[in-house]
Amino acid sequence: MPLPSMTPEQRKAALAKAAEARKARTALLDSLRSGKAKLSEVLHKAKSDPIAGKTKVSQLLRAVPGLGPAKVSALMDEIGIDPDRRAGGLGDRQRQQLATAVG
Repeated sequence: MPLPSMTPEQRKAALAKAAEARKARTALLDSLRSGKAKLSEVLHKAKSDPIAGKTKVSQLLRAVPGLGPAKVSALMDEIGIDPDRRAGGLGDRQRQQLATAVG
């Protein structure tokens, strides 16, 4: 399916919107890394916040201090979360299990 053609103004607006989303996602991940935010708070916020909701669960988990790629992969397999799942697509049970496992 071909991409829709955009006017230069539309393209500029879309690029600006994408840059803002990346900046907000980076701030969210930095707050997890620094301990300012807890994973349970971010997962709860993912229901209503589009930035948190569109962030991959594996990306959020890797931002938690002490969790590397191997632990994240094992945890997601144990709970039954697809590696490509985004935080907004998690069920209540999965959110609760993640929050309990990470602490």
